[in-house]
Amino acid sequence: MSPWLKAGLIGGAALIVLNLLSLIPIVGLVFCLLGMLAYIGIGVLAAYWIPPLREAGQAAGQGALAAALAALIGGIVNTITTTIQMTLTDTAAIISQMPAESLQQLEDVGIDPNLFVGTGAGALSGALCGSICCVAGLILAAILGAIGGAIFAGIKPD
Repeated sequence: MSPWLKAGLIGGAALIVLNLLSLIPIVGLVFCLLGMLAYIGIGVLAAYWIPPLREAGQAAGQGALAAALAALIGGIVNTITTTIQMTLTDTAAIISQMPAESLQQLEDVGIDPNLFVGTGAGALSGALCGSICCVAGLILAAILGAIGGAIFAGIKPD
C-alpha cells in the first residue's frame, strides 16, 4: 500500500472522530483547530512512510495526497452530519426565540421572517453547506499536508 493511501486512511479515521466530537457545543472550535493540525500530521505520516532517501518534493506530494484523502473522508462525514442537523432543526422554534428587534431588522430590509419557516430546505441547505466546506477543506488539507510532508523530509531525509 502506498504511503499516501495508508496515511490518508488513518488520517480519515482520525478526522471522523474529530468531526463527531466537534458536535459537542463550544468544543467544536477546538476540534476545528486540531483538524488543521491533523492535516499537517497526516502529511508528516505520509512522508515518514516514504522509503529513505526522502526528497522534499516527493514528500510534499505524498503529504498533499494523504491529507486530501483524509479531508475527503472527514468531509463526507461532516456533510452527512450537517445535513442531519439541518433536517432536524425546527426553524419555527428558532424564529420564535429571536428578539423582536432582530425580526424587525429583517422586515426593514424586506425579508419576511416567516420565509424561513417550513421551507423544507433544511436537508438541501445542509448538503450544500457541507459540500462547500468539504471542497474548501480539500484545498486546505492538500496545502497543509504538503507543508507537513516537505518539512519532515527536509528534517529527516534518511
